[in-house]
Amino acid sequence: MSIQRVNPDTVAPPVQGLYTHAAIGTGSRFIAIAGQIALDSDGNLVGPGDHEAQAEQVFRNFRAALEAAGATPDDLIKNTIHVVGHKPELIGPIFAAGQRAFDGTWPVSASTFLGVQTLGMPEWLIEVDGFAVLR
Repeated sequence: MSIQRVNPDTVAPPVQGLYTHAAIGTGSRFIAIAGQIALDSDGNLVGPGDHEAQAEQVFRNFRAALEAAGATPDDLIKNTIHVVGHKPELIGPIFAAGQRAFDGTWPVSASTFLGVQTLGMPEWLIEVDGFAVLR
């Protein structure tokens, strides 16, 4: 594997084991995944007004982009999850949707979960971008 995950003893453990404090990538290919939103392959919004439904489509799109670039979820080094109207009770449903999109296994990487005011279009509630490294 081309990713080494690092969690120093001098820092609190990652919350719920959902991320790593640092990720070291070694390899010859660096992949950037653009912000993925909840549009299906026909360009239709999935789950209007529903954070969890949008999150599942977003993570499915994110996974498809990774795989199209020749990567797997294990090659993910960093992701950022942008959530419109974030509140703590959305964390569980959003990560549950991600686990479903990744066949039950959340891809642990360096990660940032951000509450944001808005995304590119007012009906978009979730956007995820990231980076992967391949040998």
